[in-house]
Amino acid sequence: MEIRAIQASEVEAARRLLVASGWERGVSDAEEFRKLLSRSQLALVAIEGGKVLGFVRALCDGMANGYISMLVVAEEHRRKGVGRALVKAAMGDDRRITWVLRATPAGVATFYEKLGFTESEVAMERPGAKTSGT
Repeated sequence: MEIRAIQASEVEAARRLLVASGWERGVSDAEEFRKLLSRSQLALVAIEGGKVLGFVRALCDGMANGYISMLVVAEEHRRKGVGRALVKAAMGDDRRITWVLRATPAGVATFYEKLGFTESEVAMERPGAKTSGT
């Protein structure tokens, strides 16, 4: 398995993985997803045999704070280390950086806890407005 920056030819496969896993915002429309990726700091895929197994999108200032925005692994490849490899590649080796993510779906917290994440009571957010296409 190879973890690397997403290529244009893999964008639709990553989008389909997200849609199949219940993602809606910024993903339903192919052109909107392309725009989202063009504005993303980090978008990685897990590839094996030319197939996209997983995708992660993250933002980081490289000094203090990082944010994992999207992570998805094809259902048939879950629990095989794909998600772990994607998150570790996105975070890199600098242990000084604090990484955060949004609330996780039921059953996903344990995955992130194994990567060193803990629940936090300090985060606040102003949710974006829902639009008709998302």
